[in-house]
Amino acid sequence: MTEFWLISAPGEKTCQQTWDKLMGATTRTNNLSTNHKFSIPDLKVGTLDVLVGLSDELAKLDSFVESVVKKVAQYMADVLEDSRDKVQENLLANGVDLVTYITRFQWDMAKYPIKQSLKNISEIISKQVTQIDNDLKARASAYNNLKGNLQNLERKNAGSLLTRSLADIVKKEDFVLDSEYLITMLVVVPKTNYPDWQKTYETLAEMVVPRSSNLLFEDSDSGLFSVTLFRKAIDDFKHKARENKFTVRDFQYNEEEMKADKEEMTRLSTDKKKQFSAMDIPGLNLSQQEYYPYVYYKIDCNLLDFKV
Repeated sequence: MTEFWLISAPGEKTCQQTWDKLMGATTRTNNLSTNHKFSIPDLKVGTLDVLVGLSDELAKLDSFVESVVKKVAQYMADVLEDSRDKVQENLLANGVDLVTYITRFQWDMAKYPIKQSLKNISEIISKQVTQIDNDLKARASAYNNLKGNLQNLERKNAGSLLTRSLADIVKKEDFVLDSEYLITMLVVVPKTNYPDWQKTYETLAEMVVPRSSNLLFEDSDSGLFSVTLFRKAIDDFKHKARENKFTVRDFQYNEEEMKADKEEMTRLSTDKKKQFSAMDIPGLNLSQQEYYPYVYYKIDCNLLDFKV
């Protein structure tokens, strides 16, 4: 973290004389600091009463802008997720890193016309930052919805065979399809019960097709078996399977639905990644908006410090 102090120095006859005196006192003889000019144009300061009247408003604006800047940084960290170490290199102002932006600061005359009063300029900044805050809330909400939906789909494709989606496990050839009389059921069997399954599955109900069971998949605890039987025996088979601690999964092979689920996951994943590339929030110029509120304090000759 780089620390900066924004200071105002007692004025000499010219700004350059003030700069030379500051450099002589802090850099050339004792290397206390590295100094940079923070160029602020001549603004319509107005009277002391005007400045005093703006004091409270600028303090509130300062806090508000700082909170929005922190929200932007936090949102970027959330979007980057596993690449949070790259947050700093992606926190840019006008396309450059914050240190460069601060040390080479230039007032944006187009956005903040110096012919305007300080009050008008502060109102311009307030409106812009409020818009940024609103845009950020909308983007954060959209991102959280995407993330939540994607996590729900990912949970369906992970975990126990008792609850996870089976779409990415089974294949078309595992099923008897388009039969008026026969149906293929999927059964989760604990690994310790494999011998019992092989001995009993054909007799769990009438009309079970002999030697029709196949092990399709297994995890650390259970295996997923297929078995083919007559449709009229489904209820009987489920009941007897439950008594024997075999769990029948309700699953119908439907290629269109399975394809739609996979496409939905791909879409959500792609949209989630796009959230970072969409970080260019219209009107967002963090450094410039953050530092303007210090103009009043410069006039009032207070010493400030802030961190990037």
